[in-house]
Amino acid sequence: MKVTLRDSRPPIWRRLEVPSGITLRELHDVIQAAFGWEDYHMWSFDSGSARYGIADQGLGLRSATSKQLGQIATRSGDRLLYTYDFGDNWEHDILVENITAPEPGTAYPHCLTGRRAAPPEDCGGIWGYDHLIEILADRHHEEHEERLEWLGLDSADRFDPAAFDVAQVNSALSARAAVLVKVKD
Repeated sequence: MKVTLRDSRPPIWRRLEVPSGITLRELHDVIQAAFGWEDYHMWSFDSGSARYGIADQGLGLRSATSKQLGQIATRSGDRLLYTYDFGDNWEHDILVENITAPEPGTAYPHCLTGRRAAPPEDCGGIWGYDHLIEILADRHHEEHEERLEWLGLDSADRFDPAAFDVAQVNSALSARAAVLVKVKD
């Protein structure tokens, strides 16, 4: 599947392989790890016919722990919307690119590739992230030092919005990974 942060220019995305039996709650955890977020906020998946998250009648959310990805995305080309942080409103377009049998000896979930650094938590949505990048690029900006301190950086050179490290993402996913099909001896 390809998970793309909506309205990001250039696009910020991750290509992930996950088992179809993964619950939407587990998929939320995978996306959090793939984007380096901390799971501080509410979230939901929208299948077009229902919304899933932490069950809440007032928000119209059904339980994500009782729904598997393969139950709502049954074929290649199916799409979901994942929203994280209802305040910053990080919307992610999820495209199921292909459905295949698991490879023997391969641990899932894992990241195949991606593009660009994920925005830091609580930076104000995609527009706030764009503004943050502008501030960090201008060392004379009145908020430059304040934003460096907020990010815990001593220099703006330590934050590269173009960077992506697939090994780092897979390291974050490794605690959730399991081999589904053993290699035959």
